[in-house]
Amino acid sequence: MKLVLLSTIVAVASAFSPGVVMTNNKPLTTNTQLSMKLEDMKKAASIGMATIVAAGALAQPAQAITKSELNQLSYLQVKGTGLANRCPEVIGEGNITPKSGQKLVDMCIEPKAWAVEEEVGKGGATEKRFVTSKVMTRQTYTLDGIEGTLSGNPIVFSEKEGIDYAATTVQLPGGERVPFLFTVKDLVAKGNGPAFKPGFQMGGTFKTPSYRTGLFLDPKGRGGTTGYDMAVALPGLQSGEEGDDELFKENNKTFDVTDGKIEFEVNKVNTEEQEIGGVFVATQLSDTDMGSKVPKKILTKGIFYARVDTPV
Repeated sequence: MKLVLLSTIVAVASAFSPGVVMTNNKPLTTNTQLSMKLEDMKKAASIGMATIVAAGALAQPAQAITKSELNQLSYLQVKGTGLANRCPEVIGEGNITPKSGQKLVDMCIEPKAWAVEEEVGKGGATEKRFVTSKVMTRQTYTLDGIEGTLSGNPIVFSEKEGIDYAATTVQLPGGERVPFLFTVKDLVAKGNGPAFKPGFQMGGTFKTPSYRTGLFLDPKGRGGTTGYDMAVALPGLQSGEEGDDELFKENNKTFDVTDGKIEFEVNKVNTEEQEIGGVFVATQLSDTDMGSKVPKKILTKGIFYARVDTPV
């Protein structure tokens, strides 16, 4: 029991250490600029080891499973187990050199740890730090079935389609909940070489659409494309320009699209099955409540899986 608890603590601490992620019980060091700073990691750890261990114990899978093993399971065997929210494991340390016209398919991106940038007071001053958070969304936050084209030397991956977004909510230690749309829409990731092999890195920017669509109506019936233009129960406060200024952001619903960044590092390659796997780190902005709130920066770390395929 002590050994299991110790390994959990090490795994979770590594998930928030700068540029180090645990995969298959082995630390992988990255040089990504999106990694959390050492000071941020220390601040996150000060929240309480019990909370971090509990969150890590839930995030760590009991047993890894490969894509071929997962394909052999029926719907009823997967239902209710959480396997649908997990990415397959890749076994092997070979290399794959994509050819012109090939695609990256079945891409799966599974978050393992989250942090939210907050203003923290210290010595009478405030500074921004990433604070570890707890996922509140049930097991539906993993992206899957993503595919896109591969081109160039070095490799460039352009995302085209798939289950490339998931509405997710995390909770800060103080109880505040932060919703965001975890996504990699329109991702263009540029690599550092012509072949997928252990140590290969690629990264780029993507688009983060609004957490809510234009058809969403708030409690006052206001929306982006439907509903009322103002809160009809408060017409007295909205008479004239001065009255409308106070509630302008609440009335003027917008569909905000922001930019995000993600970096991948490959640490496993199965040449026979044309599979690659590794870790990722991403940053993006949270929900703006259709323009009425200032978004927070979200840091996400986890694992990914993908397969190189030749179109028929």
